[in-house]
Amino acid sequence: MADKCSNNSKKGSTMDLKTSVIEAIQKQFSEIFGERFQTNVPLARYTSARVGGPAEMFVIVENATELQTAVELAYAQHIPYFVLGGGSNILVADAGIEGLVIMNKARSVRYRHNGVHVICTAESGMNLSSLARQCIAKGLGGLEWAIGIPGTVGGAVVGNSGAHGGDMSQTLLAATVWEPGRGARIYTNEELRYGYRDSILKREQGRNLARRVVLSAELQLTPEPVDVLMARANAFTSHRKQTQPGGASMGSMFKNPEHYYAGYLIEAAGLKGLKIGGAHISEKHANFFVNDEEATAEDVRALIAEAWNTVREQFGVEMELEVELVGKWEFGE
Repeated sequence: MADKCSNNSKKGSTMDLKTSVIEAIQKQFSEIFGERFQTNVPLARYTSARVGGPAEMFVIVENATELQTAVELAYAQHIPYFVLGGGSNILVADAGIEGLVIMNKARSVRYRHNGVHVICTAESGMNLSSLARQCIAKGLGGLEWAIGIPGTVGGAVVGNSGAHGGDMSQTLLAATVWEPGRGARIYTNEELRYGYRDSILKREQGRNLARRVVLSAELQLTPEPVDVLMARANAFTSHRKQTQPGGASMGSMFKNPEHYYAGYLIEAAGLKGLKIGGAHISEKHANFFVNDEEATAEDVRALIAEAWNTVREQFGVEMELEVELVGKWEFGE
C-alpha cells in the first residue's frame, strides 16, 4: 500500500513538473508574440481542405526574423514545431498537431536589377500566386506558371512546386534556410537537389527530426512585355479552370508516377466520384479529393488508401503522395 502511494506521488510530481515547464514555455512565447500566440487553436480554417484538428500551441509570425525566433525557441525547448503556410498540400489529422504550429505570414518582397535579369527576394510566407501576379504587373517573367497555385514561396521551395512545364527549380537562385542548432545559411539551387516535386528539404517530411525552415528565396526573373506575360498567365488560368475542380481540396493528391498521370490511373481504376464520409474523388480530375463541407481528415485519408490500393492492385503501380499527412494519426494494422 505504501509503495502504491509512493508511486502515485511520483507520477503526480512528474505531471506537475511537466505542466510547470509547459506553462513557462507558453509564457515565454506570450511575452514575445503577445496575442498572436494562442493554445488549442482549430486548424481547419487555415488549411485549403478545411479539415484538421487543433494545434496544441499556435503562433503567427509576420516577418522572417520572427519566424526564425519562433523555430529557435521551440527547438531550444525541445518542442516539436510545424510551419504552416497556405495550408495546401497537407492533410492535418482530426486529432490535431502536438507542439507548436507557426503560421507564416512573413511576406516582404523586394527587387534589384542584376544586368539583364531582376532578382526578386521574397520571404517564405508570401503567397506564390500573388507574387506571380505582382511580377507580371512589373513586366517580370519567370513565374507565370505559378498563377493560381495555392501555397507560399516557402512551400514551393521545399516541394519544387510547378505547373505548365515550369517549376521552382527553374527560377530559384538561392534560399535562406534556418538549420536546427546552426542558424541561417544560404542554400544554392544545386544544394537543394531538386527533382520532380522534390528537394533535399522535402525528404525530411515523415522523419522524426527537427526540420530545416525556409526563411526567404531569391528568384531570377527576366523583363518581358506585360501584355505577353498576361496572355501567358491567362492561358494557364483558363486551362486550370477547365481541368481542375473548385471547392476545398489539397491540390494534387499523388505525384505523377513515371510514364503515367496519377489522375488517369485513379480514373481508369473506376474511382472517379467515389465518396467516403464527407469527401469524394473529383469527377473533373481524379487526382483531386474534395471536401463536401462535412468531411473529416480521416474521410480523406480513407480515400487516399482506397485509391492507392486499387491502383496498385489493378496496374501494379505504387503511387507516391504529393500531400503530406501532418499531426497525430493512428493507422490500423
